[in-house]
Amino acid sequence: MTDVNELLAVAKRAAAAGAAVLAQRSATGTGGDGLDTSNKGEAGDWVTAFDVAAENAVREAILAERPHDTITGAEHGTTCPEEPSGYRWSIDPLDGTTNFIRNIVYYATSVAVADSDGVWQAGVVNAPALGRVYSAARGCGAWMEAGGEATHLAGPVAGRTGLILATGFSYDPATRAQQAAGLAGLMDGFADVRRLGSAALDLCLVADGTFDAYGERGLNEHDFAAGALIAEEAGCWVRRPRLESPLDGGPSAEDRLAAWMCAGAFELSGKFPL
Repeated sequence: MTDVNELLAVAKRAAAAGAAVLAQRSATGTGGDGLDTSNKGEAGDWVTAFDVAAENAVREAILAERPHDTITGAEHGTTCPEEPSGYRWSIDPLDGTTNFIRNIVYYATSVAVADSDGVWQAGVVNAPALGRVYSAARGCGAWMEAGGEATHLAGPVAGRTGLILATGFSYDPATRAQQAAGLAGLMDGFADVRRLGSAALDLCLVADGTFDAYGERGLNEHDFAAGALIAEEAGCWVRRPRLESPLDGGPSAEDRLAAWMCAGAFELSGKFPL
């Protein structure tokens, strides 16, 4: 079995490779001009040339060191080697594409790896516009690196007032309408809500204590794989969606849209629907 710190080192290098591509985005053209945008099918679910180039960079970095690992990516799907090691990487080269197009700073490259039992071993969320790298290895805690300094993450402050909930909304109009209708009930006990547009960073901001909880349904595995481990290793309560593995074809749209991804302080664990 590969040491988790070795996997984390690979994840950091791979995420850095993707983030380096994203960092080439010009600060001009805030409406997305020149980014070669296209739509994945649902209104507002955009993909850019940067998504594809960043995923290529992440894949190349992983395969250079671990050629026998399976990789599942947001843009290129799943690739399996002839002699698989049992480890599988889940990558989102650009989580927060709409933010990226509009030059809103909350976007990141997310990289995570699971063992043959499907247990997540290491995860990294690299946010180049924020200058932050969030990371975790199973059993080794969660960390945030910024400005040359590393900070150990310990989750939200217990018992504080003015609780902040982070959430997101589906591109699917019917699902979004249901989410909006249920927001008032979900907000019970919280003072305010934030919607940043990047699930990976929402989870990291729970891990670093910025948010008290995060809950959203309709995510893909690559949206939350790294961030959920980072929140978990920061001592947060985490509930991942029970989705069919990409190796088995992945979940149906109906199953995905019904499943919740939640994280937060332990005293808030009962706030979200099952």
